[in-house]
Amino acid sequence: MLEIEQEEETSTQLISYIAHAAPATRRPATCREPYLRPEIGFTPHWFHEALGIDFGEKWHINPVYRADSIVAMAGEIAARFGSRCEIGVMQSSDNPVDLLTGTFGALLVPELYGVASWYQEADWPWSEHGPHYSDEMVDALEPPDLDENVFWNDFMEQLDWIEKQTGQIAGFMNWQGVVNTSYRLRGESLFTDMIVAPDRVELLFDCISQTMIEGIQRLYSRQEESGVKLTHITISNCMVNMLSPKHYQKFVLPYDLRMAEAFTMIGVHNCAWNANPYLDHYAEIPKVAYIDMGIESNLVKAKALFPKARRAIMYTPMDIANKDYDDLATDLKYIAQNYGPCDLVCADIDTGTPDKRVHEIYELCEKLSEEYSTH
Repeated sequence: MLEIEQEEETSTQLISYIAHAAPATRRPATCREPYLRPEIGFTPHWFHEALGIDFGEKWHINPVYRADSIVAMAGEIAARFGSRCEIGVMQSSDNPVDLLTGTFGALLVPELYGVASWYQEADWPWSEHGPHYSDEMVDALEPPDLDENVFWNDFMEQLDWIEKQTGQIAGFMNWQGVVNTSYRLRGESLFTDMIVAPDRVELLFDCISQTMIEGIQRLYSRQEESGVKLTHITISNCMVNMLSPKHYQKFVLPYDLRMAEAFTMIGVHNCAWNANPYLDHYAEIPKVAYIDMGIESNLVKAKALFPKARRAIMYTPMDIANKDYDDLATDLKYIAQNYGPCDLVCADIDTGTPDKRVHEIYELCEKLSEEYSTH
């Protein structure tokens, strides 16, 4: 794994990465990725049913408990799929260097703003139902002082233990993006504010983006002290389909641009939505090293707009579970023809999907990679 870390420092692309029971995130590429690279991930429910792991609050605040569960999850993956399927590559049972990814799910930033998480036995944590911030609270909002933030300081203490345990602090927190986090603070009022109180939206997005940049830079500084150098950011626009392209351009793009400029490269997570309405605006973002979208997007246009980025398809867990083999093969061939080289992100696989399907995905990706890498 140290070899991977060294190669990642000079990478100019990001690839999808799913740690065991963690939401998908991104990590630096090695520049040796196959033409169609599968990234497979399973839900906490899948691991809960298989191993009885409790993903409640203890899993997120106690790195000792989390480390033990990661070893157990890695063992289950190895037993079912063997070494041929590279699942949770930084969390092998014999050398789990990543004890960080997945901590607090996607709720680190809301917690910094005082939005309590509702921890789940067999799922990622949920934000307590809001809205938590009134009009007046947002109008007076300032970014939290991380030096005085109890939640942040408790998180920093986890990093100290991880470094002592593994010798370094590898892994990636899920910082989300300004819309996703603001919705957890503001609820549906976020969208009406865009019409009746746009200044309020801009203030909220300004605070959230500042917190993301400061938090990531502080985390990276601490990781670099342990020998892990990271310089990228990834943003999650999971709720972008709730906005018109004009509203994305007006309210969100300025902050995506701000965050891109603060780091050496950026990954743009678009979920499995049709990205067509937003592609031209995404193309305005500099240093895009990764972008993902759903299969219904205009893949040819996306490839032309982002020729230097590592592209990815978010292949839905419903399609993974329900499509027959021929339909799966047709989809993957279409992706390779029109979008490759790229990642095939198969996240959130749950208990209804047979292990055989995972093997089929790997076999098809290997076959297509061999075919298209020689073109």
